[in-house]
Amino acid sequence: MGCRHSVQNEDRKSEKAMKAAVLIQNWYRCYKARLELRRLQALNIFESIEYADQQDQMQLANFFSFMLENYAKNKDNSENLHQIFGKSEQRKSDPETLIHSIEVTDTYYGPRLKFPLTFADVILLIDAFKEKQILHARYVMQVLLEVKKVLQQLPNIVPITSTSSKELTICGDIHGKLDDLFLIFYKNGLPSGTNRYIFNGDFVDRGQNSMEVLMVLFSFLLVYPNDVCLNRGNHEDYLMNMRYGFTKEVMQKYKQHGSKILHILEEVYTWLPIGTIIDEKILVIHGGISDTTDLNILKQMKRNKLRSVLMPPTAHSGTDLKSGRISRDLTPPSMLAMQQLSKTERDQIVNVLWSDPRSKNGCYPNTSRGGGCYFGPDVTENILAKFALKMIIRSHECKPEGFDICHDGKIITVFSASNYYEEGSNRGAYLKLNHDNNPRFFQYQSSQMTQGKTLHERVNLVENSAFRILGERMISRKTDLIKAFQAYDPNNTGKISVSDWAKATEETLELPLPWLSLCPRVVRVIENGYVLYNMGFKDQAVVKGPQEVKSGMVETLVRYRSDLKIIFNIIDKDQSGLISMDEFRSMWKLFCSHYNINIEDAHVDQLAHSMDLNKDGSIDFNEFLTAFDVVHRLEGNKEDIALTSQNL
Repeated sequence: MGCRHSVQNEDRKSEKAMKAAVLIQNWYRCYKARLELRRLQALNIFESIEYADQQDQMQLANFFSFMLENYAKNKDNSENLHQIFGKSEQRKSDPETLIHSIEVTDTYYGPRLKFPLTFADVILLIDAFKEKQILHARYVMQVLLEVKKVLQQLPNIVPITSTSSKELTICGDIHGKLDDLFLIFYKNGLPSGTNRYIFNGDFVDRGQNSMEVLMVLFSFLLVYPNDVCLNRGNHEDYLMNMRYGFTKEVMQKYKQHGSKILHILEEVYTWLPIGTIIDEKILVIHGGISDTTDLNILKQMKRNKLRSVLMPPTAHSGTDLKSGRISRDLTPPSMLAMQQLSKTERDQIVNVLWSDPRSKNGCYPNTSRGGGCYFGPDVTENILAKFALKMIIRSHECKPEGFDICHDGKIITVFSASNYYEEGSNRGAYLKLNHDNNPRFFQYQSSQMTQGKTLHERVNLVENSAFRILGERMISRKTDLIKAFQAYDPNNTGKISVSDWAKATEETLELPLPWLSLCPRVVRVIENGYVLYNMGFKDQAVVKGPQEVKSGMVETLVRYRSDLKIIFNIIDKDQSGLISMDEFRSMWKLFCSHYNINIEDAHVDQLAHSMDLNKDGSIDFNEFLTAFDVVHRLEGNKEDIALTSQNL
């Protein structure tokens, strides 16, 4: 009896332990699911704002056309036109002569490359980059010139044949993340004659080591030209680089020779192939397709004629703003001499570089990015059938797990930059194809900064960063938002319902986000579901600015600061950071006119004078715009977002 009673007790204890374990397991699964939902919501915020920024960037092409007409009327500005749209005098100099004029001094302790490059040289380069060394400008330019020669021999769409003895790895966006590139090589092996790679565009921008990523990839291309393929992405574009960081990186690392490197690199971009085709069955392109995609046109066009997707199509004439056409009378001779792609050819490349797949049938404008299109399963089916293809592998979109499969397995997205938005935000991935062309996916995450952090801490890090940039977006449109809120408050009560707040916010910011659920995170909600919209944004300080600058102009400067940086960097031919007072006035007024910004001329002049601290007639525009950035500070125990300005 005693034994039986003891056994029963043990059984009951085991049963309780099992129930407890199941409860804990269910709780933890729910806990992880909630954290995952928060992470995905943060990624949605990041993605929406990223695409809105790209839309602004694409719209700059319209402003460049507008600027072209206005500047062309003034012959004194012809040099600026050459700088933006034509060939500068600096570009006419012989690159080989330029390289040999750059001395590698004895004080340089970085890698010394010998040409033609060998595998040993690339290993030397990789080891140097792991030690945070910077490659000398002379070697950088020599690599670029040698790569250009190789790329010029390649077709627009490079054919590859799969074999059982040679593996094929396809990588998506790297975006200057050298740690991710080295992690891929560690897991998958270095490129070689038996370990082939396709890198599917967007090698640069955003990350801090875009130059190092380029040098490694270009060096492997030189050593294994038949086994390494580099496709052009939408960030292999000199105007994109001005906004997203690569231009700044080059100028900081190569102060004396940075502009020369950028000029050579601009030409190299134009020679990158548009895509790769495997066994005439799998098309590898950066963005996507449209219902008009024609591989025959893509294969035959002169791809090097497209310097930038963002540059206005000025093949034979200047722009007539009223008609939307281009007038030959307005175009400088340097532009008339340029041969550009036809509109049909240009549209083909834009769609290949910028388009995204969606579940909805049809082909319609990519309103999120402002360029390319959204294409549905029916478009994929038709294009694959038309050109006897089996599958399209593309990149271009950050995916939480590093890859995605859609359109019944016929569209694969691979994205290789982990922690793209923030540490812990997403995994990176690459895929391998065997001789049967069946893809296998490999995931990873470079997590040096998040090691030792709990899952909850990592999600908090991503989420806080997402809401920070969302707050920046909102505070830069504060005046517009208040006006939109007031439209829902005819009695001037100072409060509106949460649903009206969500409608007004989405209409103003044009970001497709779940504003109803986001509302409590960004504004103060009172009882009965109302928002006190005049109380400001949650956890955000009051907008500050110098007395000389009106609040409307402060918001305008913050809202358009990325566009303005690009425009004024173009004007600043010597990259000194200084522009003349007259250049500032004329360009700012032109910008306001094109974007329909109502800023009085007197305020512009007042702003210009306040910027010129030493009264030398020049303005340090980059420092000025930095003064109007949205900055973050700790105040007490709460992290606030403040729009501040330095004393001018």
